[in-house]
Amino acid sequence: MTDFDPTATSPTIASVTDRVRPVNIGMAVTAAHFLSDRAVFVGSEENVAFVDPQGEITKVAVHDGGILCAASDGERIVMGGDDGKVVAINGKGEVTLLATDAKRRWIDSVAVHPDGAFAWSAGKAAFVKSGKGEEKSLEVPSTVGGLAFAPKGLRLAVSHYNGVTLWFPNMAGTPEFLAWAGSHLAVTFSPDNKFLVTAMHEAALHGWRLADNRHMRMTGYPGRVKSMSWSVGGKALATSGADTVILWPFATKDGPMGKQPAMLAPLQARVTTVACHPKNDILAAGYADGTILMVRMEDGAEILVRRNGTPPVAALAWNAKGTLLAFADEEGDGGVLEF
Repeated sequence: MTDFDPTATSPTIASVTDRVRPVNIGMAVTAAHFLSDRAVFVGSEENVAFVDPQGEITKVAVHDGGILCAASDGERIVMGGDDGKVVAINGKGEVTLLATDAKRRWIDSVAVHPDGAFAWSAGKAAFVKSGKGEEKSLEVPSTVGGLAFAPKGLRLAVSHYNGVTLWFPNMAGTPEFLAWAGSHLAVTFSPDNKFLVTAMHEAALHGWRLADNRHMRMTGYPGRVKSMSWSVGGKALATSGADTVILWPFATKDGPMGKQPAMLAPLQARVTTVACHPKNDILAAGYADGTILMVRMEDGAEILVRRNGTPPVAALAWNAKGTLLAFADEEGDGGVLEF
């Protein structure tokens, strides 16, 4: 077991708040993504909002009700809703219906694969549709908590109660099961395909080294982890769940086993959202009091992007080049920062 003590000191903070272009999205926001250099904010109900470089907002209806999940590969955003539909939207704002659950169940999780495949879940069932249009399904022992494609090959991790099922949809045979007691709500592969990590219903992460399925317990959080982001190259995993950004080391073959995490950017507020830069060892962190900081992983140096005093930060996203940072709080007050 590895625990951390969430105490640290904060360096002097520089500010770029005057360089942020404010965006009033006008709806509750749950996620943000970039399609090319257009920021796209996913609403909690019905719509997504495109923000062009001039700040003009265009809303597009994508679901008949609540939007429950979203994932993006940079070319499109795939979303699931309580209307039982899986839809995608591309950079032109064109909406495509990808699947409809036969029982009209809620679509709880989605995942996208670089080759065009995508996955979704409804109840205890996980589904994969390849770029060629072939649909496969798998039933797991309990309601699906999260989905994630491995970075190599068509392999899907399905988290659920008491563990994770690893499934190769295009191969015959029994899926592999990684057991650990408790409810696993979200799942992610490391970019080098060596580790699998879940965020649990309790205030903890759990991981496996995939070469030998050795367990990695990452505990000590005061709150549940709802946001995880891998640093460039997968050397570290940044997480929410405390009043500092918790940064677990994954640069060696043992990952975080026997090691303490770094604790960066402490505030008197809980971290709600993290997003690592796609090119450099820096990250953006959003807090429950509305603060947003950029943090250099090497030494913890901070830059203030947004001051506190607003609802919790709900969404952070970098564009692929790392030159734009988009953010929004739970009520849709957001902005875009250009470097």
